[in-house]
Parts: sequence; C-alpha cells; structure tokens
Amino acid sequence: MKSAVAATVTTALPAQPQHGAARAKVGEEKNKEADGDDRVILHFDYDCFYASVIENAHPALRTRPLGVRQKSILATCNYVARTRGVRKLMPVAQARAACPDLVVVCGEDLAPFRDASRRLWAFLRGAVAGARTERLGLDEVFLDVTAAVVYNRALLNPNALRDSFFHLSAEDPERGFTFDATRFAGCVHPPPDGQGEQHAGAGAAVLDDPVRVRLMLASHLAGYLRRRLEEDFGYTSSGGISTNKVLAKLVGSVNKPRNQTTLLPVQGENTIQEFLDAHQIREIPGIGSRTSSIIADHLFPPGKAVRAGHQEPEQQTPSGITVRDVLRYPDMSPALLSRILDRPGAERGGGKKIWNLLHGRDASEVKEAGVAPTQISVEDTYMARPLNTLPEALRELSVLATSLVRRMRADLTTAAEELTDPSSAGSAGLPLGTQQKRRWLAYPKTLRLSTCAHPGKSGSVSSTSNPSFSRISRSQPLPSFALDLGRPCAEVAERLVREALLPLFRRLHVGRAAGWNLALLNVCVANMVPVAGDGSSGSGGGAGGRDISRMFRTQGERLREWSAWDDDATTTTTTTTTMMSSPSLSPPRDRNDLFDGKAEGGAVANGGSEEKNDVEDAGSASAETELWAVDDGDSDSDVGWEDEDGDSVAQQRCAACGHVVPTFAMSAHERFHAMGD
Repeated sequence: MKSAVAATVTTALPAQPQHGAARAKVGEEKNKEADGDDRVILHFDYDCFYASVIENAHPALRTRPLGVRQKSILATCNYVARTRGVRKLMPVAQARAACPDLVVVCGEDLAPFRDASRRLWAFLRGAVAGARTERLGLDEVFLDVTAAVVYNRALLNPNALRDSFFHLSAEDPERGFTFDATRFAGCVHPPPDGQGEQHAGAGAAVLDDPVRVRLMLASHLAGYLRRRLEEDFGYTSSGGISTNKVLAKLVGSVNKPRNQTTLLPVQGENTIQEFLDAHQIREIPGIGSRTSSIIADHLFPPGKAVRAGHQEPEQQTPSGITVRDVLRYPDMSPALLSRILDRPGAERGGGKKIWNLLHGRDASEVKEAGVAPTQISVEDTYMARPLNTLPEALRELSVLATSLVRRMRADLTTAAEELTDPSSAGSAGLPLGTQQKRRWLAYPKTLRLSTCAHPGKSGSVSSTSNPSFSRISRSQPLPSFALDLGRPCAEVAERLVREALLPLFRRLHVGRAAGWNLALLNVCVANMVPVAGDGSSGSGGGAGGRDISRMFRTQGERLREWSAWDDDATTTTTTTTTMMSSPSLSPPRDRNDLFDGKAEGGAVANGGSEEKNDVEDAGSASAETELWAVDDGDSDSDVGWEDEDGDSVAQQRCAACGHVVPTFAMSAHERFHAMGD
C-alpha cells in the first residue's frame, strides 16, 4: 500500500529588495563568484535508506521504531526511533536501553539495499532527457539538468505562468507535468521575508533574473521526481537545488526529511557565503576529516584561547571550527592553505581547491556513471574476535569470496538470450525458473586482498607496524575461471580461495603461520574492462569479450581491392575464392573468450577453423590441395597466428623445395626461390 504523499510546499518568488547601488553591486559580485557557472544541479538523498528498504519489504514496521544493525552498531534507524532518542551509529545495547521496544533488523547482507538503490538510480537516470546522473554511495544521486532547464526556460509563456508545463523530453511533447512558474516548489534559502512571501506578479517581470528562473524551474523538477520516487517506489527523499554539487548537497540537508531546499542568491546580499560560513569545515563536501584536522591544528592549536575575530572558541576540537573561523583568520589566503597542507603525498593545488570550496565554488562535473561499477569490494570486520588461525581465515575468505562472486554476477552481467534448458539456470547461480542466460557487461582484470591487524592487540607483527589501523594489500590478475558463468557460485568461490586468495594471504603474512590478530578482511575486483553491447553476448561460460568474428568473416571482401593476385599461380580459382570469402584461420585468441582451454564458438586453440567444412587445416593439407598465398604478404587473411600460450601454428609444404614453412612466411619463402633463379 502506497504511503500518502506529502503536499508540495510552494514558495512565492521573493521580490528583489531595494538596496544601495554600491552594496547591491558588491553582493551580486560575491554571489556570482560562488555561482560561477550556468549549471543547474539537483541532489537527492533518500531518507533513512536502509530502514526504508526494510519498511518497504515489511510495511507493518513503518509505524514502529526500527533500527538496522551491522555487527554491534546501528547503521541507521527510522525517524520513529529517532524521536525516541535512538541515533544512527549508536551501539545496539545503548539503543535498546534508550528505546526498549526498538525493532532491530540485521543489515549485514547488503544485496537488498544494492538492488533498491539500482532501481531508484535507473529511474532517475532515465527520467529527464539529456540529464547526467551520478550515484554517490547507495542513497545519494546528483543530476545535472541544465539542458532540460534551458529548454523549458525558452518555452515559458509570460502570459500563462501559473499554467506552465515542464517538458521532460524534447522528442515527446506530452511527457512532463504542469506547474506554477510564479513560485518555487519546496523551501528556499534564505527564507523569504514578509515582502517576499507575496507573489512576484504575473507577466514578463518574473523572468527578468535568469538565475532565479533556472532555479525555480529546477525546484519544480526536483519536486516532481521526489513525488515519483515516493508514489512509484515508496521511498521518501530530501533534495537540494543549486548551481554546483557542493552547494546542492549542503542545502539539501537544511529541511530534512521529506522536503527540498533551493539555495537562492539575493541581489545585494552575499547569501551564499553567509550560508557556508555557518558550516563546520569538515561538513563541506570535498574536505575530509584529515584535512580539516590539519587546518584546525595549524590555525587554532590546542590551548589557544583566541580565534578569528578575537572570539572565544566554542570548542577546542576540529569539529567546532567553522568556515567563518578559517576565512577570518589573519592573512588567510590560498597560499597559506597550501603551506598548511604541504606534506609528502599531498595533492598539488590543494590550497586553492580548499579555498574555492570554502567560498562555494566547485567546478567538478556530474560524472555520468556507466552501467557497470568501477570496482566491487566485499569486506568484514572482526574487532571483537580477531582472526588468528588459518582455519578461521579460510572460513571468512570463503564467505567473502562467495559474496564477491554473487555480486560480480549481479552487477556485471545482464540477460543474453533464452536458455534451451530452463533447469540449467540454477547451476549458473541464478534463481530456479530463470529462462535467460547471462553475459558480461564488463569483467574485472585485478583481484585484490587487503587485511588489517587490530590496533589494540599486542604480540602481532602486523599490529606493531600498523598502529594507525591502515590496510595492507596484495593483488594479482583475476583467474579466468572466476568468470565462468556455467559453474555454481560456491564452486567458483571455493576454487578462488584455494588458488588465488590463500596464496595472496600468505604473501601478506610471510613467515607467520598464525597469531595475526586480524580485524578486517577485504576482497576486491577492479580494473573493469567494458564488453561490447548489443550483439555480443559472449559465451555462456566465458567473459563474452569483443565479438571480432564478423571482422574476420568480412575482411576478405574488404581487402580484395588491395590484394595482389598471381596470374601464374597453379592453384585453381575455386580454391582462391574460397580462401578469400571464408578464411580458414581463427582470430588471435583473446583471453576473455577462453575458459579452461576452450575458445569461443568451440574452435580449438591451435588455429582450428570456426568453419571447418570450408577448408581443412593447413598443416594437414596434401600436396594436391596446397594452400598458396594470394597476396604479397601484407594481407593476413590466410594466416594462423601462434597464440600467447605457444600453441602450434598452421604450416605449408613448399612445392619447390619440399620444406615445411609456416603459412604466414610462405610468401617470403617463394620470393627467396624467385631471387635464386
């Protein structure tokens, strides 16, 4: 049953306040600095996402305090629980003490959350034509809707603004929604005063400020998408609308949950900088906790009683230092920030980057993500009971490997074609009754294992050399059998542990058979290689790499006009024509098409032909059916290449001297005889 949808909050377009010309010019210039481009960025943050996934699966839990547990910590909780004093990242025991009737659900299996996130992202990705979509984690999405806003700005009718229509696609004029173009949807920041709460008036005067009009249009688009997320999928969300990613993400948190906020520049006032000044520096996206601590320790070291503006600091911790404190520090500049952050391994230009972020300037683009992730990582922690023996490590590696193989098949494969045997679906790790086999969208090239010793445990070599709880890693090429979709997940995972992960583990902990005190294990596959899309289904048991068979089937015709024909050749025209139209060679073997020594399409690895009935293997041809080169050696249409494993190549017997020569060298061998004559 769908939950009731919150009514759309609308705010009138604030009237422009009248200020002195000088103040108006200064404020406008400062706003334009932070507003440095003409983009329109939306940010969506799903409310209590993990808890919402559980509630959608079990609607009876919507009205009860609910917490999602991972290990002994609450990863998140719903807003019913938060009204009872429960907070996310709270220990489970403490949460139960605060709320005895708290319903705690295990959330260590992330598969349901990934599936829900993928569905919501797919909707947002296809909702607006021309928009770019970037997913941040499982519960946040950026949309660059500049193109759609510019298109709809041109279609606004000044005489009918209250009955405007937002077009989601220029190709389909009926796809869209109606809206009132005299108001913002949702909230605006700064909040309008008494004068701004009135209508800005109808007609062309509303369209005088292009920035405000773009943000107004974007606010209605954000409200429409949020309603669709709630009505069609059952997930509430918070939204932020601004001109770059940093500002959109920050302003989206102002009126959470189930609401949205537009950061609105006001003429004559530096509203964007005032909005940023109130934030702690570690809250600014792009400034991590480590960077904020370095800045705080340098500018306001412990024990220093006076901070910027000769004011007593509220706290002597980095979390209490705001953007205003940093910017009002004497002689603060990008150069000073660069000197503060200058250390081995530091990013070049880091001071300028931080300076821009503190002023709300962010030129980073919304990165259009591909269908396949850039890497897949599975890990688990063992803080309470660190791993110290090989059986313990093998048990956990087996669990992680099984989860990794399942995620690879879920995230990196797609339906290919109908299965001839429906019962074979279960053997490939798919639900029974599935009628489609899978092909790879992308396949990883690298397998990486990372471990981390418990920092508080003594007696461990790793923990002694790793006091900061940092990870150590080893990697290797991913074995090809890990991409075999024809084998069950458990079988592939067991072999992966035995032949890859265990050797990596021993390389990480050389000379020590036990006593590692490991608090973390992480298994990751990375370096994704995209696979051809339509028409390249790949083999059911392989990686399904690029389909180059069509190139070899047609290269004879494509190379015909550049081929040199020997009029004195003794071979028949029929044989030559057959060679050109149906080359007998196999293409160079690609490792993505081979699993357990078999080539795609069943061709053997030593140069066997995919179409064996046309021409027999050159190495077994008799003298009466010899294969002769049909060109001057530049064309490779009849060459069987040696593969990377050293398998034999096709050979021919010379009619002049009787020697056996590789096929690709026959032309040169014939020219040798001609020179001798």
